[in-house]
Amino acid sequence: MANPTQLGVANSNWTIPNALSALRLLGVPVFFWLIVGPENDGLALVILIVSSFTDWLDGFLARKLNQFSRLGELLDPLADRLYVVAALAALYIRDLLPIWVVVALILRDVLMSLLLIYLKRFRITGIPVHFVGKAATMNLLYALPLVLLGTYSGLVGQVAHVFGWAFLIWGITMYWYAGLLYYRQVFGMRRELHAS
Repeated sequence: MANPTQLGVANSNWTIPNALSALRLLGVPVFFWLIVGPENDGLALVILIVSSFTDWLDGFLARKLNQFSRLGELLDPLADRLYVVAALAALYIRDLLPIWVVVALILRDVLMSLLLIYLKRFRITGIPVHFVGKAATMNLLYALPLVLLGTYSGLVGQVAHVFGWAFLIWGITMYWYAGLLYYRQVFGMRRELHAS
């Protein structure tokens, strides 16, 4: 893994990408409340679309402005994960998702948390994000609003339902596959530590 200074990581946490990530985090409870409270699905979808755009924008600006930071590395995946958890919980409460979907995704996150706790024994605070893991999260971020949109009547609802479940199953599969890759990566790192 590259040294943060080699990557041009910013010394300050006051960066535009971090501000965008913080805004995304503030949108999570609003998004959740809109689905389970007044059931304003349209506005909830708008928040999710804006969040997805700012997710892309903060990464683009971090590269363009060379504004990398350790805080940004933590905030970006945290916001993604919280949106997925909020959407899962809200859609389950609304009876739009079965319990096995919620269990499959939360169990994988629990196993990853245990892996990170294990890594702390070796003074490793994190592992590089794998492309498959990022792709799995993006599939889930596409899937969950489409499942919500699938409750609408007519052709739009029917198409959204089919694509939502396709993205969801593919996302769950990739999510678990990425987890296996992370475990393999960690045990490879452990062998290197023992060898040195």
